[in-house]
Amino acid sequence: MAYDYDALYRTTPDALGAPTRAFCEFFETYSKPSARILDVGCGQGRDALFIARLGHLVTGVDLSSSGIACLLKQAAREGLSVEGDVADIASYDPCGMFDVIVFDRTLHMLERTPRMKVLARLTEKLAKDGFLLIADEPSNLPDFHDVLNITSGAWSIVREERGLLFLRREPEAQWLAGQWPQISR
Repeated sequence: MAYDYDALYRTTPDALGAPTRAFCEFFETYSKPSARILDVGCGQGRDALFIARLGHLVTGVDLSSSGIACLLKQAAREGLSVEGDVADIASYDPCGMFDVIVFDRTLHMLERTPRMKVLARLTEKLAKDGFLLIADEPSNLPDFHDVLNITSGAWSIVREERGLLFLRREPEAQWLAGQWPQISR
């Protein structure tokens, strides 16, 4: 961790501010009840807590033990269904499958090769018909397209604009039948 986020989270409540608006908009219209969500690089849980307040089951992972402690303390205070894992996302292997995986300005903190490996590995934990939500540096989006084009399944773009890439993994029956093209830039 180049920047000391652990110290920041230990000394500054809500250090990164409000949840990311694009994620809020997605989850305010997401209709699956009690979905299983993975928030990768969750920090103190600005997105994870918002998502859990909507009734979803959230697992947050971050390298910062202070960030995870803040997340879990607030979740317990509100009675939210949140788990927190202190782990390096470069080697993190969560249990089970997820309906939505969220990367909120996390991937750009890794060098290019590890970034692509993390994305490829963690998308394997995304359920068929699940959603992958990425907010990152706009210059990284072409690489994300490349990685996802070689992972299993087919993807459809839900939203793509400056620094945002929201995708849906198509149901297995459709991609096995070859009905969905690769995502394109």
